[in-house]
Amino acid sequence: MEGPFKYIREGNGTVTRVIRMGTRKSQLARIQTDSVAEKLKELYPDLQLEIVAMSTVGDKILDTALSKIGEKSLFTKELENALEKNEVDLVVHSLKDLPTSLPPGFTIGAVLQRENPHDAVVLHPKNAGFSLDSLPEKSVIGTSSLRRAAQLKKRFPQLVFENIRGNLNTRLKKLDEKDDFAAIILAAAGLKRMGWESRIGQVLGPEDCMYAVGQGALAIEVRARDRDILEMVSVLHDPDTVLRCIAERAFLKQLEGGCSVPVAVYTQVKNSVLYLTGAVYSLDGVDCLKDTMQTNVNLNDKVCEGAGDRAHVGVTAPKIPLLALDAAEKLGVDLANLLLTKGAKDILTTARQLNDAC
Repeated sequence: MEGPFKYIREGNGTVTRVIRMGTRKSQLARIQTDSVAEKLKELYPDLQLEIVAMSTVGDKILDTALSKIGEKSLFTKELENALEKNEVDLVVHSLKDLPTSLPPGFTIGAVLQRENPHDAVVLHPKNAGFSLDSLPEKSVIGTSSLRRAAQLKKRFPQLVFENIRGNLNTRLKKLDEKDDFAAIILAAAGLKRMGWESRIGQVLGPEDCMYAVGQGALAIEVRARDRDILEMVSVLHDPDTVLRCIAERAFLKQLEGGCSVPVAVYTQVKNSVLYLTGAVYSLDGVDCLKDTMQTNVNLNDKVCEGAGDRAHVGVTAPKIPLLALDAAEKLGVDLANLLLTKGAKDILTTARQLNDAC
């Protein structure tokens, strides 16, 4: 094979290529990468895999809100640098960490079946049995997300929301060992992958808090030119998750949103129809624009040879019908444009300015 790839010589003299998988160093990132490695080994038993872990900007800056750091690729930049330098052959990400525009030459070669994308309430041990509705007035809730805070301030005005940073382990430790927070809000998917489902006191439905674009889904980023790697990982695509996440990413991209503005989504695929609900919020949650649109996505349509090689908001999915991919991307763009005509740009611009000024 071409390129500066890594090979090992087996005991019987055969030479085998090693696929190097890049990941963040956090425990959750390692668990997620190990799960992808297991899936690849099931599909390709002879595959030799090596996991390369590294720290990112987002892992190193733990005393500042994510929305303040101003980096578009907080958790991906170092990993993509390694991919560009051929130090790794693919990178496993939480899809919600990946910007809607990838650097030239990179693509998302697989989006795996989504775990529960909703947010969860993790209560301080002394508040076991409570919910956000029943917690005492002025209880302090920790969250690192402007999206969560904006929606929950509107829905639970009796509570106080304050920033909390750190990886899952750090945030749980801050919750349990101090009395600063009555509860914290975390992604249900991460808690489940860590084996901490028992800590979930309440899962927040879309009526309380819609989720982040791509939340709960894992993505594999590869060099677009590595056709063999792309072909290898593409079998891990989950078609429903791919269509939902393409619609979500197209919505966010058209809004020119990011982690510094409160944008939330909720998607479903039912009977070959893709439903997308999207919303933008002011930082205090008072101003909100929200709407729902739908489109037909038939996964039984013919897959045209070569037609699916074009990336949709950074996602390359050659085994999924092009008509369905196009429809999902258009749905996200159309819904964003609808909200923009209603004044979404003003809400997002103000949110950005206020966030920068705080």
